[in-house]
Amino acid sequence: MALWNVGNWARGAKIMALAALIAGSIAAVVPASAQEVPPEQLEMARKYIDLTDRGAVFETTIVEMGIDTMRQIITQNPEIQEETSDAIGEVIKTYNGRKGELLDQFARVYAIYFTLEELTEIVAFYESPVGQKLATANSELNADVRRVLQVYTNNLRTEFFAKVRAELRGQGIEL
Repeated sequence: MALWNVGNWARGAKIMALAALIAGSIAAVVPASAQEVPPEQLEMARKYIDLTDRGAVFETTIVEMGIDTMRQIITQNPEIQEETSDAIGEVIKTYNGRKGELLDQFARVYAIYFTLEELTEIVAFYESPVGQKLATANSELNADVRRVLQVYTNNLRTEFFAKVRAELRGQGIEL
């Protein structure tokens, strides 16, 4: 029986994979001297990451890789769906215990941008009830903000085009 259900894991996984890629890229391009931060600063940044990792970034990224691999293989070989599902499940197991590697890199990025004092204040906020509420609601909030932006953008596109068309019409140009 296949353990892999593509539909259950796809929601939001691409955004998390992109976030992981961006964080890794930022860490790679920052000069080495800027990456040297005191251990207590890294520790405080990691505490912030742990407090705000409600979207399970690492797990979601690994699942997204599984989804992409499943699609790629099954598109060409639909007859081996169950075997591919089982293989992906086994490969996912090999990533158990490696979440810290990614979260440490995220923490390094934050430690580079924020002082120990700033990180301490940030962590204090996220440890507060309202900070916990924000961290818990953040992924839903972001999804709602994206939907609002999409509606706004669609409306703006129509309005903007109409205004440009009116300006051109004022110049005697008909579209």
